[in-house]
Amino acid sequence: MTVEFLYPELCNLYGDRGNMDYLRRCLPAEYRETAMGAEPWFVRHDVDLIYLCSMTERSQQRVIDALRPHKARLAELMQQGTHFLLTGNAMEVFGKTIQDGETAIEGLGLLDLTARRILPKRANSLFLGDFEGKKIVGYTSRFSHMESSLPPLFTAIKGLGRSEGAAAEGVRSGGVLGTYLLGPLLVLNPDFTRWLLDDLGATDAPLAFEEEVRQAYAARLREFEGNIEL
Repeated sequence: MTVEFLYPELCNLYGDRGNMDYLRRCLPAEYRETAMGAEPWFVRHDVDLIYLCSMTERSQQRVIDALRPHKARLAELMQQGTHFLLTGNAMEVFGKTIQDGETAIEGLGLLDLTARRILPKRANSLFLGDFEGKKIVGYTSRFSHMESSLPPLFTAIKGLGRSEGAAAEGVRSGGVLGTYLLGPLLVLNPDFTRWLLDDLGATDAPLAFEEEVRQAYAARLREFEGNIEL
């Protein structure tokens, strides 16, 4: 099994690298990190999971430019059902356009979604949601709102969805899992991590530090389900 982390020097805006650090402790696999300017491992090899995470708005253009020569290969991998975990604004890179004022930034066009930046209004929100009957906790901080025909990854119970007033959060298309949630999503949500490991075929892989992460999750869930303002 092979996991590739794309452009970690640019895409780690909110400590999202913690997802890969935690996954390494759960999942025995070959882990590849591809720096900007290097040929991605997925171009010449099969991979099981590609991870891309939150980045600045300026870095989005650099990442789009870096991946555009490999658009056909990415489309092939998506068609094959390869897993993609896209956190923060990473999923916008794979969409049709990112509207920034009067400027439309062309994405890779591999996912049916469009994003719109509302500058300088940053949306900050804690998040409580649902994923196949499992509660999801996290937070988001972004300028973007998204429209998409794709089904959501999560359903918001409290907090901001993929656009203002929407219960839908993120996108899910085949093996592509995209969410605006930031930071160490996998550490914060052991049930979702368990599902991801199982979906990758690693049903025997244990959750690292399971007792501790489940205790932390339960405490955070109680807080989020309480009367705090989301």
